[in-house]
Amino acid sequence: MSTSTRLKHLFPLAAQIRRYDSATLRGDLAAGLTTAIMLVPQAMAYAMLAGLDPIIGLYASTLPLATYALLGTSRQLAVGPVAMVSLLVASGVSALAGDDPGTYAALAAVLALLVGGMQLGMGVLRLGFLVRFLSHPVIAGFTSAAALIIGLSQLGHLLGVKIARSHHVHEILWAALRHLGEANLVTVGISAASIAALVVLKRLAPRFPRFLLVVVGGTLAVWGLGLDQLGVAIVGDVPPGLPGLSLPRIEPTQLGALIPVALTISLVGFMESISVAKNFARVHRYEIDADQELKALGIANLVGSLSGAYPVTGGFSRTAVNDQAGARTGVASLITAGVVALTLLFFTPLFYYLPRGVLAAIIMTAVFGLVDVSGARHLWRVSRPDLGLMGLTFLATLSLGIEQGIGVGVIASLLWFVWRTSRPHVAVLGRLPGSTVYRNVARHPEAAQTPGVLALRIDAPLFFANTAFLKATLDALESEEDHPLQHVVLDAKAIGSVDAQALDALEEIFDGYQHRGVSVWLAGVRGPVRDALHEAGLVELIGEDHLVERVHQAIDATGLAPIVRLVGG
Repeated sequence: MSTSTRLKHLFPLAAQIRRYDSATLRGDLAAGLTTAIMLVPQAMAYAMLAGLDPIIGLYASTLPLATYALLGTSRQLAVGPVAMVSLLVASGVSALAGDDPGTYAALAAVLALLVGGMQLGMGVLRLGFLVRFLSHPVIAGFTSAAALIIGLSQLGHLLGVKIARSHHVHEILWAALRHLGEANLVTVGISAASIAALVVLKRLAPRFPRFLLVVVGGTLAVWGLGLDQLGVAIVGDVPPGLPGLSLPRIEPTQLGALIPVALTISLVGFMESISVAKNFARVHRYEIDADQELKALGIANLVGSLSGAYPVTGGFSRTAVNDQAGARTGVASLITAGVVALTLLFFTPLFYYLPRGVLAAIIMTAVFGLVDVSGARHLWRVSRPDLGLMGLTFLATLSLGIEQGIGVGVIASLLWFVWRTSRPHVAVLGRLPGSTVYRNVARHPEAAQTPGVLALRIDAPLFFANTAFLKATLDALESEEDHPLQHVVLDAKAIGSVDAQALDALEEIFDGYQHRGVSVWLAGVRGPVRDALHEAGLVELIGEDHLVERVHQAIDATGLAPIVRLVGG
C-alpha cells in the first residue's frame, strides 16, 4: 500500500478533497455556517438535558466534530451532542454524582472516555455487526419512549419550577402537577412562545434558523425587560475560552456503574449515526465503511473526553440541515467546529441572559418528532409480532428505565427469533397443472399431490431448536395422508445449514423411514448441507441416487402419478 493510499485510508477526508474546487468550497462553507447556527443553541440545550452546564455542549461540538471530519467516511454526518445520548448520560451519571456539578462533569467525561474506547475497540476488531442485535422495532420502541421521557423531563424548565430528575414518566408528570401552582408565568409565556415559533417555522420555513431566532428573541426579551428579576431562570455566566486538555480522573469504584451505560451509548449511538450516514450516502452515491465509522466515533469521543466533553454521535436533524445547505465533504464539519470555537472564544457573554426555558423548548420540539407513530401504524399492517416487540420495548423503557428498557427489547427480540426459527414454515407441495413445477398446495389449490408421496419444503436452516418440530410435523402430515406412505421428498433449497443435532435428528428420521420401507429423496440440496450430509453418512443411508436437483425428478422416479384435483366445482 502506497503512502498516499495509506493516508487516505487513515484519513478519509484526504480522499474527499482530492478534487476539491471552488463550487465544493462554497457548498461546504454555507453548510458549515448554517449548521453552526443550529448547533450552538442545540448543543447547549442537550448539555442541559444531560444534566451538565450548557458550555459543555459547546465543548462537545468542537474537537469531537473536527476529529470525526478527518476520520469519518460520511461527508454529511454532523457529529455532536444528541438528545438520546444526553438522556443516557443523565441516567448513568446522576445517581453517582449527586448534587456536585464538578463530579457530574468529570463522570460525564469519563463516560465519553469509556464510550470512545469501546467504539474504537469494536472498530479495530470489526465488530460493527453487533448493532444488528438492535432490531428496528426495538430501536423504534426505545426511541419513542425515550423521546417522551426527554420531552417531559423539561417540564420543570418550561414552568420555571424545580422538579426532581427522574426517568419515569409518571413520576415526572406527578411532580409537575404538584408544583403547577408554583409556576412562573413569565417563564411559561417565554417557553410557550418559543415552542410555538419553533413549530410554526418548522412547518412554514424548515430551512430558516429557527433555533437561533428563539435564542436571540428570548435573550433580548430577558435583557431588555429585566425578566430575570421576575424569576426567569437564565444560563448566567458562561466561561469564555477553549477547553483545556487533560485526562479525566477515573475512580475504579465508579467504573462498574458506568460500563453498562457506556456500552448502551456505544451501541445506540453508533446505530443512530450509521443509519443517518448510510441514508445520506445512498442519496449521494458513495459508500460508508461501518468499521471506520466506529473508529472515527471512538476517537472523537476519546478526544472529547480530554477536553471535558460528554459522549457524542451523529444526529439526523443537523445532518439533514448540513446536507440541504450544501455539504459535500468533511470540510463543512471543520468549518462548523471552527465557528463553535470562535463562539467559545468571543461570544459566550451573549448567552448570559439566555432563558433556560428557551433551551427546554428547543429540546422538547426536537425530540417529540422521534415518537414513531407512523412506524407503529406500518408494523400494525405488515407485522403484528414486530409491533408487539416495539410496544414491549416502549412500555419497558417507560416503566423500568432507559438501559433496562432497551435490554428487555433486545432479549425479547432474540427470544422471538429463536421461537420463530424453532417453528419454521413448512409447505406441502403439489404439481401445477401442465408443468413440472411444484408449489405449496395451501396457496395453490389446483396443485396435484401424488398418492403415497409426501413432498414438502422446509423454509429455514435446521438446528437444535427446530428438530423436534420437524419430527412432529412429519408425523402429523403422514397421519393426514389418505394412502400408505411410500416416498418422502424433501425440497431442501431453503435449508442453508444444518448443525450436529439436526444431523442426528435427520439420521433418526431417515432410518425410521427405511425400516418401514419408505424411501427418502432430497431435492436441491445446497453445497454446504450436502457436504454435511456426506460427512454424517446420511447420503449413503438414503442412496446417492436419491439426491436430485428438482422435486419433479424425485417424484417422476417413483413411477407414481399425481391425482388432479378439480378446483371451484
